[in-house]
Amino acid sequence: MKNQIGKLYLIPTTLGDNEPLEVLPITVKHAIDNIDTFIVENDKTARRFIKNISPEKSQPSLNMFHLNKFTDEADLPSFLNPCLNGIDVGLLSEAGCPGVADPGADIVKLAHEKNIKVVPLVGPSSILMALMSSGMNGQSFAFNGYLPIDKDERKSEIKRLERLSFEHNQSQIFIETPYRNNKMIEDLSSVLENNTRVCVACDITLRSEFIKTQSANQWKKNMVDLHKRPTIFIIHKSEFKLL
Repeated sequence: MKNQIGKLYLIPTTLGDNEPLEVLPITVKHAIDNIDTFIVENDKTARRFIKNISPEKSQPSLNMFHLNKFTDEADLPSFLNPCLNGIDVGLLSEAGCPGVADPGADIVKLAHEKNIKVVPLVGPSSILMALMSSGMNGQSFAFNGYLPIDKDERKSEIKRLERLSFEHNQSQIFIETPYRNNKMIEDLSSVLENNTRVCVACDITLRSEFIKTQSANQWKKNMVDLHKRPTIFIIHKSEFKLL
């Protein structure tokens, strides 16, 4: 590969502890089989995933760059030096798709600036899978990340998102730290108007998967335990009314 520029492969991972090839296409395995240099968030979990999907691969031969909250931004360009030397690099997410609610977006931005070809591979996105299964508007939607931790600020933000969903007919998607999920669904059911629809999509692709859309009023009567379970929340207020 001399005198050529390597590619940056965006490699999705599973959303939980299940067999990779149950939810990932064989192209992901082929990519991992042929790549030895990876940009990862956590060394241990990345190596476990690689070993699980490609058990014959030599672990000592792997070259890992770490991209997380402790990474110095000034170091990021050097992560792509192997590509400039003709070596393909894989960008791994901790869960789901790199660059989507994931720090990998910074690496992808740099790759474009350096004219490195970016190759996204197919894999599960909890955000899109939740939207697919919500019955809400898939033509117009917004992902809002985490809502404020402060109780009053969070409630104000919930009302703001409800208003936006109605004014723009737009599904509003967000997440919460798993140990605060139960408090979130309580806040949604108490703050939102009774007929505003709420989708809770939990443990997507896992055996414990739970996906349910009903009105805020119905959630008051039918709570579910979401403690420490990865969950996507979607709300939509519209003229369509649920009982």
